Amino acid sequence: MLILQGGRALSSFRIRSLIARAQAAGIQITGLTGTYLFFVMGEIRDSTKLKQLLDADSLNVGSGSVVLPRSGTTSPWSSKATEIAKNCGFEGVSRIERGMHVVIEGDYGEADWGLLNRLISDPMMEDVLDSLPADTFFIPSPPEPLGIVSLEAEPSRTLNAANQKYGLALSQEEIDYLSDAYERLSRDPTDVELMMFAQANSEHCRHKIFNASWTLDGADQPKTLFQWIRNTHKISPSGVLSAYTDNAAVVEGPLAERFHVNPLTDRYESVLVPVHLVMKVETHNHPTAVSPNPGAATGAGGEIRDEGATGRGAKPKAGLTGFSVNYLRIPEFEMPWEHDLPMPSRLASSLQIMLEAPIGGAAFNNEFGRPNLNGYFRAYEASEPTPLGARRRGYVKPIMIAGGIGSVTEGQVDKKLFSAGTPLVVLGGPAMLIGLGGGAASSVGEGTSGSDLDYASVQRANPEMERRCQEVIDRCWLRGPDNPIVFIHDVGAGGLSNALPELVKDGGVGADFSMDWIPSADSSLSPLALWCNESQERYVLAIDLNKLDTFESICVRERCPYAVVGYAHDEPHLSVEKTGEKIAPVDLPVDVLFGKPPKMHRDASTIPVELVPANFSEVTFLELAHRVLRHPTVASKKFLITIGDRTVSGLVHRDQMIGPWQVPVADCAVTHSAIGSVTGEAMAMGERTPLALVNAAASARMAVAETVLNMAGAAIGDLGQIKLSANWMCA
Repeated sequence: MLILQGGRALSSFRIRSLIARAQAAGIQITGLTGTYLFFVMGEIRDSTKLKQLLDADSLNVGSGSVVLPRSGTTSPWSSKATEIAKNCGFEGVSRIERGMHVVIEGDYGEADWGLLNRLISDPMMEDVLDSLPADTFFIPSPPEPLGIVSLEAEPSRTLNAANQKYGLALSQEEIDYLSDAYERLSRDPTDVELMMFAQANSEHCRHKIFNASWTLDGADQPKTLFQWIRNTHKISPSGVLSAYTDNAAVVEGPLAERFHVNPLTDRYESVLVPVHLVMKVETHNHPTAVSPNPGAATGAGGEIRDEGATGRGAKPKAGLTGFSVNYLRIPEFEMPWEHDLPMPSRLASSLQIMLEAPIGGAAFNNEFGRPNLNGYFRAYEASEPTPLGARRRGYVKPIMIAGGIGSVTEGQVDKKLFSAGTPLVVLGGPAMLIGLGGGAASSVGEGTSGSDLDYASVQRANPEMERRCQEVIDRCWLRGPDNPIVFIHDVGAGGLSNALPELVKDGGVGADFSMDWIPSADSSLSPLALWCNESQERYVLAIDLNKLDTFESICVRERCPYAVVGYAHDEPHLSVEKTGEKIAPVDLPVDVLFGKPPKMHRDASTIPVELVPANFSEVTFLELAHRVLRHPTVASKKFLITIGDRTVSGLVHRDQMIGPWQVPVADCAVTHSAIGSVTGEAMAMGERTPLALVNAAASARMAVAETVLNMAGAAIGDLGQIKLSANWMCA
């Protein structure tokens, strides 16, 4: 391994901030420096040129700490830098990783190292070493073998133990369902099958609470929560082309002249076509609570993939991000209503989330090539008096909401069923030990999972890879009737263990897969980790067999990794093989995975809210106004806006800034349907969650009213043209 020394890793502002935070914690440090280190593995024929490429010199550092990506992981920077090096003629280089050498000056002791390490690193993403690492630090360990969970005489008890060990978040009803299923199959489950079932049937993926039956105050409710939501579309379906059936909703759009390359002639041309609107909003709360920057970044990335994987391929256009957190408790800016609230130590504070998460969301949007034009920010806690005593409400698990709009062409709105023999493809980056079990981890109560499971569910973002995938998708749908994509899903919670079975189920077939064909950047991955990891920036597709060559040529042109990992067959059965394993890691009927586990039922009683009149006798109006107007949730939101380029794509008509002095007061965002078009879309948000603690129905009405009034800055015309994408969350 060759170690090279780079330039300065920490800005003057960052150094002053770290010193101030250490001193505020009682650690008297007087100086701090950070220097990039580059760790190059593989065959290096010309170190001089490599130094020029990395803007680095020979190693010349003294003692100090070294911050590196967590052992067993590969950073997004490494993935991009390694590929660039290979494309620049360094084919023998197997990996380039970046670290930071840190020297801390001052009066501190061994007991202070824990806090200092947390200041200079992200514990969820990085390790801190007290010296330069040995070559073995980057060498992967041997993969763990396939695990068999022996049910023996007490299957329920054994499955409960596995439920805790792997963090599966399965209910007792689901454990009983699995016990009966494997008794019928006359065999023991593999650890891969259990993790796959947990991800595919997690609250995150299956919305079990929203699909549950309810008894409220002794009365059985006529509809599930999801049925009430769907009822809005049933009553008012006008203009909606797709809802609740795809990765995003599709709304009828105007005719517009799209200017793009004709893939059949390789010439730019304008074509007048209906440009339909794709809309999507989702949340990424648990990963943002654990590690704010990558959590928010991959939240934005997942929503972008959902838009791109709508129909048989769509194009993301503009995004939004929103955050709800506990009180900020800003040092030397504390407010009288901010009382202490115990928090799990492994979760980020509200202030840390709001300093890091918006940067992650904005960075992913911009690096992908999408402007972020809308959002909201809420910081709130409350102590409710109830007949059962005071109840504290707040955002221990924050809300990180990611949404946006895109476009899809006429003829590409609906996916197609596919037949036996259809190649099933993974498009995008390789598998890594990233985000393992995130779908289940985000479905349990915050603070109830183990810290090792929280670490495992952290994800990493590589927007450049996602852009390559999007370019492949664009080149495909631009072919119109000759689009080689028959069916497409994005890879999110549960990784391939959720995405590929969903692809097969929705396509109306079964499939045989081979783990040996899955691209992987980590030879140490066990069968469970290889099949279930949540490496981002991936899609799964069913490709028309007769157009596979065309699809492959597009991938090669865009330098986008892809692999055929299996083929469809007529029998509704899922099989996953791996060389070296005597037993198939997965061998299940599709209806066991996506069958009908016992439906959840919830019995709830309304706890009356005892409202206490506000007492303003001890504070003046000016004091109240000063507190409110300077609060970050009320004051200027420039700190959430200027962190990204709002002009990306050339389709932005109205961003957040207004007038010659660029004041951030726009109520809605407006985009063009196509370059130069006089038609477009307006996007606005409404949020009134605190009102729900007093009157839930009023909260919903006010949120809708706020959305409509914010939209009034654009030419609405008929109110029926406004379509809502609503999110409900409660814990």
